[in-house]
Amino acid sequence: MKTLLVSAALGAALIAPSAASAQAMPSAVVAVVDLEKVTASCNACKTANAALQSQVNALKSRQQALAGPLNTEGQSLDAAAKALNGKAPDAALQARAKAYQTKLQQAQEEIGRQEEQIRRNTAYIQKQILDKLGPIYQQVMTRRGANIMLETGATLATSSKIDVTNDVLAALNTALPTLATTAPAQSTPQGR
Repeated sequence: MKTLLVSAALGAALIAPSAASAQAMPSAVVAVVDLEKVTASCNACKTANAALQSQVNALKSRQQALAGPLNTEGQSLDAAAKALNGKAPDAALQARAKAYQTKLQQAQEEIGRQEEQIRRNTAYIQKQILDKLGPIYQQVMTRRGANIMLETGATLATSSKIDVTNDVLAALNTALPTLATTAPAQSTPQGR
């Protein structure tokens, strides 16, 4: 029984120093950054957002330009079909209907390609920003003595003393003077 107690005491003594050394961690020094403000306020971001908005506006204009004649043609075909009173359409009406369907499909494909390009452009802009922000976070943390950085939205409350948003914004403006707003062409998979 004594040996069992001695063994337990010896085991506890051996474990205690390692537990104490595992707890020897630095105090948390937290910094917070408002990423929404950074990405909306950086100089290159403002320019890129304006370019994206221009692309979206051009897409809306193109949609309207395509929709006008297609709607008119669709209404004309609908009226012609109703005028038949259940009779079979003649070859000319069938040809008009087929041409309409082809134009409609082409318009949908064109708009789809432009929407996809805008999505790719947006993702490309975000990637460029994120690629620059990673090293900037480390630089700001080092300069401010922080060992943890959180996004402001992930906190319940913070003090303005730990807010490094302006530091991150200034560094991003320096590191990223411009953004490319058109994503590189997608590589097409080659067959074997």
